[in-house]
Amino acid sequence: MEIVHVYTKLRGEFGRQCHFSDRPAELLLDIPPEPSLAPHFIHKTPRDQSVQAGQDMAEHQVNTERFETDSCGINHVEGGWPKDVNPQEMEQTIRFRKKVEKDESYINSILQLGSVMEHCIRQNNAVDIYQEYFEDEEEVEENQEPPSAKTINVYRDPNDVKRTVSGLSWHPDGGRKLAAAYCCLQFQRTSRDTSLDSYIWDIENPNRPEMSLKPASPLVCLDYNPKDPHTLVGGSYNGQIAYWDTRRGSQPVETSSVEQSHRDPVYKTIWLQSKTGTDTFSASTDGQVLWWDVRRLSEPTERLVLDPNREGNLDRALGAVSLEFESTMPTKFMVGTEQGVVVSCNRKAKTPAEKLVCLYEGHHGPVYGLQRNPFFPKNFLTVGDRTARIWSEDIKESSIMWTRYQMSYLMDACWSPVRPSVFFTVKMDGVLDVWDILFKQNDPTLSVKVCDDALYSLRLQDNGRLVAVGSQQGGTTLLELCSGLSSLQKNEKSLLAAMFERETKREKILEARQ
Repeated sequence: MEIVHVYTKLRGEFGRQCHFSDRPAELLLDIPPEPSLAPHFIHKTPRDQSVQAGQDMAEHQVNTERFETDSCGINHVEGGWPKDVNPQEMEQTIRFRKKVEKDESYINSILQLGSVMEHCIRQNNAVDIYQEYFEDEEEVEENQEPPSAKTINVYRDPNDVKRTVSGLSWHPDGGRKLAAAYCCLQFQRTSRDTSLDSYIWDIENPNRPEMSLKPASPLVCLDYNPKDPHTLVGGSYNGQIAYWDTRRGSQPVETSSVEQSHRDPVYKTIWLQSKTGTDTFSASTDGQVLWWDVRRLSEPTERLVLDPNREGNLDRALGAVSLEFESTMPTKFMVGTEQGVVVSCNRKAKTPAEKLVCLYEGHHGPVYGLQRNPFFPKNFLTVGDRTARIWSEDIKESSIMWTRYQMSYLMDACWSPVRPSVFFTVKMDGVLDVWDILFKQNDPTLSVKVCDDALYSLRLQDNGRLVAVGSQQGGTTLLELCSGLSSLQKNEKSLLAAMFERETKREKILEARQ
């Protein structure tokens, strides 16, 4: 069947009727050319321009409001018992069972059901549903996919006045939760309406935090205890150290006294490997490193002043902004300072002067990120000003490898826990860079524009698959990396070991020449 549209219009709407007639052509006007005007004409190349008479349309995308979900739980109890029998009481249930087992109808029911049950069991045993068919065959290597990262969730600061995500820490037991410290780091920019709270997020639920942590002063850093997933330690903007047990609620279990604490914001706290699992240490821009036992935070157990002259003078001390501790080297630790110097320290040295082992000078600005390579602890990564540098412990004069100067400041960096040659950096322009130094050294393997705000913090989950980055406007973005960036490659360790050895040797030759 043909579809026909019929349009009707009243005769009166067409206006006056036209009357046409035939007549010869008639000349109304003739203007002859003016030769004197010819020199003034400008020759122009003809150009075609198409005109669209249709209406201009624009396409817009709208972000709809996020659907909020609520988690509910139901407690199931053992059913099928009569009302007068309490299934929790052993005696009552045994008495009831004996009574039922003597009943003739019970015995008949069992005999009838027995044949049905036997048939089902035989059916189950006929085929092994868990059998693996191809377990002997070797895995065929997949085609190399281009490196990629996709955003999974964004956890936004629930308060009206947004604060910077200054520190992140993954839950040690499976990484299903993420602790975030929120603090306004700009001097005297905090308004009275600014919240002091920091939050623990369930990574499956970005709508609202799972738990709030309520310190006396905003937290600059926060760290889960690797030995006890219920406890956290945080460093405050006013220099205090606070300790939480999530089983006891949002308020800190204990807070250090102001007199015995740091005089500046605590930029980093790290748990130590100890038998009790209660020892931690902290670093601040006041130039001190303090050791604490969280069971007794009234005063620090030990104190170290980062005076480069090794005289313990607090006025000349280097302000600490980053800290690194490797559990395989229990006496050694490293401190990144505001002056661009990395200080290598030994906690068990006999005198305070010997505790500062050596200084590595290489950055023009504060060393915001500092981490040893988890596979090659003698090599460590630093970021400060606009570069990331890789160092060898043996060479103090210069780093062995470095990136080119970036267009914006680098704020944090860390190594991949599964791939020895991969590290991550975040920048003030909102970009997360993934570097694979075996693949190329001049440019990142992958650059992801996470958001329009400056990125301040960065943490990787232990399986190396998930990356959390914190921004200046209180947004924490969770990204998932592709398998190429989160699984160990063939011969990677040996190739990187050779590369580090070669670069170290090169620097030693240059050092000897000088």
